[in-house]
Amino acid sequence: MNKKQILLEQIRADIINTNICPDLAREAMNLVMGDGNVNADIVFIGEAPGKKEDQTGLPFVGAAGKFLNEMLTSAGMDRSDVYITNIVKYRPPNNRDPSGEEKKAFWPYLVRQLDVIQPKIVVTLGRHSMENFLPEQKISVVHGQPSQIDFGSDQITIVPLYHPAAALYNGSMRTTLIEDFMKLPKIIEILDKEKEK
Repeated sequence: MNKKQILLEQIRADIINTNICPDLAREAMNLVMGDGNVNADIVFIGEAPGKKEDQTGLPFVGAAGKFLNEMLTSAGMDRSDVYITNIVKYRPPNNRDPSGEEKKAFWPYLVRQLDVIQPKIVVTLGRHSMENFLPEQKISVVHGQPSQIDFGSDQITIVPLYHPAAALYNGSMRTTLIEDFMKLPKIIEILDKEKEK
């Protein structure tokens, strides 16, 4: 295990030991921390695990996850290149939306995950995920557009996208999401050029 993996395991242990959201924890099969490359340039953040995720302990492995994998491939990336997680780490019963309290309880642990991974961009999937980073924004207005925000002592680039699950049942949203997704490699390229200046 490298240093980042050890730090991420510590975050997992802290969530369990601190008994975050005990009602959710009691109902869930697994704590779904995250999956992927701990040195990733891109971290994708969804809202909470669903049924398949709860069963496997891995994020985005159901239908929305398959679509996410397809989009990664079409943008010239692989799931093993990126890191994928959720704000809330336990499945809410019956796949309901996570509550404000639940998101708030898990937020410090997500911040710690991002501090460890140090991605170039954070891609929020869906409005629940976006609201934590861009609270005053509407996803229909800002999707696909990078925003620099203050994050701790640093700045971080947020790119809000629609949630893949929403696009599964809506053809026009699917097209929009794929188009937004294809911008991600270019956004990283621009950020790298700016850093070199």
